[in-house]
Amino acid sequence: MLNASNISLRFGKRVLFEDVNLKFTTGNCYGVIGANGAGKSTFLKILSKELDPTTGSISKDPNARMSILRQDHNAFKSETALDTVMMGNEDLWKVKQEKDAIYLKEDFSDADGEKAAHLEAQFAEMDGWNAEADAAELLSKLGISEDLHYTILDELTGNQKVRVLLAQALFGNPDILLLDEPTNDLDVETVIWLEDFLADFKNTVIVVSHDRHFLDNVCTHMVDIDFSKIQMFTGNYTFWYESSQLALRQQQQQNKKAEEKKKELEDFIRRFSANVAKSKQATSRKKMIEKLDISDIKPSTRKYPYIGFQQEREVGDQILQVENLGKKLDGRYLFSNLNFTFDQGDKIALISRDSLAITTFYKILAKEEKADEGAYKFGQTVTTAHLPNDNSKYFENNLNLVDWLRQYSVNQDETFIRSFLGRMLFAKEEALKKSSVLSGGEKVRCMISRMMLQGANFLMLDEPTNHLDLESIQAFNQGLRDFKGQVIFTSRDHQFTQTVANRIIEIGPNGMVDKKIDFDSYIRDEELRERREALYASEVNA
Repeated sequence: MLNASNISLRFGKRVLFEDVNLKFTTGNCYGVIGANGAGKSTFLKILSKELDPTTGSISKDPNARMSILRQDHNAFKSETALDTVMMGNEDLWKVKQEKDAIYLKEDFSDADGEKAAHLEAQFAEMDGWNAEADAAELLSKLGISEDLHYTILDELTGNQKVRVLLAQALFGNPDILLLDEPTNDLDVETVIWLEDFLADFKNTVIVVSHDRHFLDNVCTHMVDIDFSKIQMFTGNYTFWYESSQLALRQQQQQNKKAEEKKKELEDFIRRFSANVAKSKQATSRKKMIEKLDISDIKPSTRKYPYIGFQQEREVGDQILQVENLGKKLDGRYLFSNLNFTFDQGDKIALISRDSLAITTFYKILAKEEKADEGAYKFGQTVTTAHLPNDNSKYFENNLNLVDWLRQYSVNQDETFIRSFLGRMLFAKEEALKKSSVLSGGEKVRCMISRMMLQGANFLMLDEPTNHLDLESIQAFNQGLRDFKGQVIFTSRDHQFTQTVANRIIEIGPNGMVDKKIDFDSYIRDEELRERREALYASEVNA
């Protein structure tokens, strides 16, 4: 058990949270949610005692081992991947280092022999003889091939380092596991493996994530940071969201009788308990929800942006034709032989194991780069809007947000401009913030305002959910589902992709796979698996 007692954190006059009293118990997975800047990662640092709170204390069983997903990619740069993983169990690693040092001594004495025997017994008790095999298995499951296990971290890519550090956190069955955005930079197959791993994990997990599908599949409780308070709720993210929205609607319905409200909440709990069987954490969560007191359901005070795209004109029959498109980088193909026709009503999820291939493809469509081979052609009625992965060039000036958005509008009226900013929660004084001081999430919300203003009928979105909080992702998700035009997009948010896309195109060095199918069916299709692997198996060289 991990306890947070009377925790508060203040930075000068700013109160991040106060009067926090929570118990995290064995066998449960807690998802920490909150708007950007609410203090999710900071709260994890307090739980790990990396950061001292202003008041209060953190306590746990003194024998319980806590493991943390490290964010510093340079901390282990001189260590091999395999050693880095084993270092996740500090006690085991210390015993291993100590006994190995004794065996390397040239003047090995009787006392050394006794000490080594004692350490060997400790090592065996910790299951040390299986440690290397267990670490290697974790690395392989997380996509680090066996030939890289003895490579030092400094020689690995950033994506590979993330996976090694995740393996380090998971290693050795810790009693308490703290994970801050563990699905970042993982492909969908690896995320599914991690979901299964955590669903089977018997100890305590506390995780920060913006991936709703992931939170739904692994969490038994949600820990909500909102308006300087931290509250714990039973259930996964969808249950928290839907129940809090129901409670909010009831709060707004002043004339509704208490008996009617109670029955509506009870019916909701009953329905959700029946549906929760789909979850990997089904059994334990179903029991919790069935026992839930309706008084525990509270309305959310979160603010959700409004995202709605209106096309100024509908497209004709000719939308986008791509023929034999290919692009190389440093003598290798990012993608090749892309051939497809965009049909009316298509909402295509563009995926690849190489994010650079994705971004380059969007840049070609946006006329920011040229293809090395092939061609593409938009229909005459098509108007495009592009949300790039890297939006930094749009924010190099120091304009306030009203003037920033005015650059992209035919209608220069301030009230008109503010209406688009207000939809993205930049109201009143917020709309006068300087564009040069925005956070990553605020910049994306500004770019979405710009796209809504454009009235395009063809949207190109490269990782649109990056930097957004869950509320903005939810609103964006709904906005694209309601959009009547055409969309091609890439997102690491599983639920976003599953609920928006009606067609999947996967690109790689050896061509493409194109299927009119939903995302879940695509990744589970055994017949497609061989074709998908072939995209990357033996890259075409220039």
